[in-house]
Amino acid sequence: MQVRPSQLTALLAKSLAPLYVIHGDEPLLAMEAGDQVRAAARAAGFEEREVLVAESGFRWDAFAAANRNLGLFGARKLVDLRIPSGKPGVEGARALEDCATSPHQDTLTLITLPRLDRAAQSSAWFSALDHGGVVVAVQALERAELPQWLAARLARQKQHGSAETLQFLAATTEGNLLAAMQEVEKLGLLLPEGELDPDAVLDAIADVARFDVFQLSEAWLAGDVARALRILTALETQGEAVPLLIWQLGEDLHALSSVLGATASGTPVSTAVRTARVWGKRQAALERAARRVDPAQVAPLLRQLARLDEMAKGIGPGNVWDEIEDIVLALAGRAPRPAASVSR
Repeated sequence: MQVRPSQLTALLAKSLAPLYVIHGDEPLLAMEAGDQVRAAARAAGFEEREVLVAESGFRWDAFAAANRNLGLFGARKLVDLRIPSGKPGVEGARALEDCATSPHQDTLTLITLPRLDRAAQSSAWFSALDHGGVVVAVQALERAELPQWLAARLARQKQHGSAETLQFLAATTEGNLLAAMQEVEKLGLLLPEGELDPDAVLDAIADVARFDVFQLSEAWLAGDVARALRILTALETQGEAVPLLIWQLGEDLHALSSVLGATASGTPVSTAVRTARVWGKRQAALERAARRVDPAQVAPLLRQLARLDEMAKGIGPGNVWDEIEDIVLALAGRAPRPAASVSR
């Protein structure tokens, strides 16, 4: 049975399953979900806990034995298995399937995995875990979900903020949920309970947001100029590799060119985007770009990108980050800034 992290508390309060599986790419939420299961197990009388880490050379018969054997003096036991690679191998797959199909009444098993691709989630071993226990998929929060998450965290320490304060906190902690939690806890130590003073929050909070090039891609395609420039500045500060940015720009420009060519022949935008093999959030962003960008802009941008590639290799004068910013601004729907006003 698959459940969302938000459903786990209520589910644990009703009864305990013999098996819990937590997988995903958000470390804080995965850790907290695991802590909930461990706390519920202790409350239910699973007094012992055996931690196993399935790294290179791990003996899967140790996991099988842990699930068969009772704890010291016959105590009920929690078997806490971590699989950092997310790939149990042939022997591990058999052991996991056996654990899922033949649980021991005095043993509770908690399995923690990283984010799994579609092939892993379609495997026989994962299907067995899904049918035999409770599976919690932990995913990174979307930007739009972050203010509500922050509000809930603040409420735990009897604090609350205005919509503007929550948006500020979200902007300064986006992409770094562990740091977001630490910043909220810092506000609990520094500021009194009740309504948070916006100026006091501004003084107390550090900018710990983290971004990647794919978030930048979504921003420039969606026409969100302010967000695109913020992410670009953050990536430069983080020391992001320029070749990766150039590659992503090239991918987006060629996809946009393909979509615009297809729509010029009468193909619906949504169909053209699917044909361009763009998926997820970038699909919706590319649709917006196709409705907004003048087809005559694409060829000059591709020529500018070729010049940018040469510049990144040390050929020709100029500041490569300024050139990237010009292309980002053009894609996002704003004219590049005059050269005299650009400073870095």
